Formats: sequence, C-alpha cells, structure tokens
Amino acid sequence: MQSKFFAYLSRLRWIKRWGLKRNIEPENVMEHSWEVATIAHALAIIKNRHFNGQINPEKIATAALYHDASEVITGDLPTPIKYHSPMITESYHKIERQAVAELIKLLPQELQADYHYYVDETEQEQEVHAIIKAADTLSAYLKCQYEVDNGNREFSMAIEQIKTKLQDLQMPEVEYFLDVFVSSYEMTLDDLLKSE
Repeated sequence: MQSKFFAYLSRLRWIKRWGLKRNIEPENVMEHSWEVATIAHALAIIKNRHFNGQINPEKIATAALYHDASEVITGDLPTPIKYHSPMITESYHKIERQAVAELIKLLPQELQADYHYYVDETEQEQEVHAIIKAADTLSAYLKCQYEVDNGNREFSMAIEQIKTKLQDLQMPEVEYFLDVFVSSYEMTLDDLLKSE
C-alpha cells in the first residue's frame, strides 16, 4: 500500500502565512515549522540548563516540526479570524481535529501510533505543548520584527500584541531567548561575520 502522508507534508511549502497582511518577505508553513522546531529545541535546552527543567529537547523539536501539519488540509487561518468569535474558534478547532485525524490515517496503519503523538497536539504533555506554543509565538515575533525593521507598518500592531503575549507567558526560558538571541536577528551578514 502506498502512503500519501509525506507527499501531503511536502505541500506545506505552498501554504502561505500571514494571509491578511502585505508581506515584504513571504513565509510558508514549511519554513515556519523548521524555525519553530529549532526555537522549541533551544527553549527546552535552556529550561533544562538554567531553570531546573527535565524535558526531552529532541522530542519537543520533533513535535514542533509537525505542529502545523494539519494546515496542509485546512490552510493557514490568520489569527484575527481564528479568534474573531467563540463560534469561529470552536468551529475551526473541530475542523483542525478532523484534519489531524485524516492526516494520521494517511500513514500505514503500523506507523500511525508512532506519529500520533507528534501530529496531534492534544496527545502532548502540557509542558511540551507550552514550549512549542512559546516557540511559535517567538517565531511570529521574529517575523513581525523583520517586517517592521524593513519599513512594513502593516506589522506594527502585531509586533506589540505578540511582545505582550510573550511577556504574559512568564517563561524564563523565553526571556533568556529574547535577551540572548533576538537582537542578533537584526544584524546584517557583515555584522554576523565580524569576529567578536
């Protein structure tokens, strides 16, 4: 039996994010998922190293890679629409859960249990889900920062809202990431290449 699972996932590169905003630099779900995975991995390591965490960074990174996999079926619904009203939010979550179930069924039956944890966020422990959500928010913040720094006022309100959201998380590993890594995202290649 032939499985369409990875063929579907490969199409995440065609799903555009930030659909309601004019983008200077377009972003797709595939590249976003990679960034979220690397940030989530870092947050887990930071939590373990500095804040008494005992979580598996590799498990979190893998789950983060699949955190938006269902969007290959649903598309990316912009946040202002997704949370516009309780009815829309509830309806979208039902659609999302159905998309997750359909995606998992694309796998050979003997592999479905192996992927279920990673594709279906409701199977993940709260701590894992929280770190992935924080990484997702950091990725959104970095996107907004890039757009604003390049003169795109379309993201001015979004960056402020996301900054507040990050502060409200009250996660020390997020604060660490913001303090240690985020300012370098604004550097040019020449700045990055300069020796310390």
